Amino acid sequence: MALARDLGAGRITGEVAPGLVVVATPPDVAPGIVLESLRRWPEAVVTDVTSVKQVILADVVRAGVPIHRYVGSHPMAGRERSGAISGRADLFEGRSWVLCPHETTDPRATELVARLARATGAAVSTLSPLDHDAAVAAVSHVPQVAASLVAARLEHLSEQAIGLAGQGVRDVTRIAASDPGLWTQILSGNAPAVASILRDLSADLTRVVGALDALGDSEDDVADAPGARAVLARSIADGNAGHSRLPGKHGAGTDAYSVVSVVVDDSPGELARLLVEIGEEGVNLEDLRLDHGIGLPFGLAEVHVLPQVAGPLTEALQSRGWQIHG
Repeated sequence: MALARDLGAGRITGEVAPGLVVVATPPDVAPGIVLESLRRWPEAVVTDVTSVKQVILADVVRAGVPIHRYVGSHPMAGRERSGAISGRADLFEGRSWVLCPHETTDPRATELVARLARATGAAVSTLSPLDHDAAVAAVSHVPQVAASLVAARLEHLSEQAIGLAGQGVRDVTRIAASDPGLWTQILSGNAPAVASILRDLSADLTRVVGALDALGDSEDDVADAPGARAVLARSIADGNAGHSRLPGKHGAGTDAYSVVSVVVDDSPGELARLLVEIGEEGVNLEDLRLDHGIGLPFGLAEVHVLPQVAGPLTEALQSRGWQIHG
């Protein structure tokens, strides 16, 4: 608390009479603190921000006390690091904050939590606890398991092999740096929904493995292993279809933009110069991603723009001396 105060989070005071209590703890202790907060501050609305909702609500309901002032919520933002020193004022800006009222939640309690979420810059939506847990199993919890399992395959690679790692494996494994203790609790709290999706994923993996085994055993590169290539192609194509549904800027799909890849020297001011010159060309930047060259003094800036301006932007940047990749 003292560190949070010193970083500007507020003041440490004595007893207060809050209008809203936010329980930001790991899932295993959240229900008890929700109940204690309801008892301690009989006029306050209480919300928890854990990433599982049904198990928290079930524990609170079992206490048999009025819970109309309680509404679960979940800001869909976070970092791999924890503690006050890792806090950021813009953490929730443009992110989803899901409200999960239950059958007896007072609508005024839901609105108060919504006001808090909007005050942080978050986009507010509402789901039932059941629908929330099913959704986050697919978009958050299973991706965490998948990232961790892929990253675990890297642990015993040789230095030469790990040195070949590019942006693809970095993207896939970024969240593998998350806290094991916290994620054990999260996965335990949403076990049925996560297990259901993982069973489907396991079936897909089994089909892919079967196709690869068939191709590996094939003596003829073309005639043998009928159907195996279709399995592989369908798996990648299905991934394309799913990826295209991810919302980008203003809710547009990720396939709504074209990418112009620009080689940027690893020297002060070069990236800033690129962005300034894109603006001078009258082009709006929709998204930006950096892919760093391993052991090389340059990187690739993947500039996402509307398809109709990608060609003119490419020509304009080339005329300004920029090297376009691909």
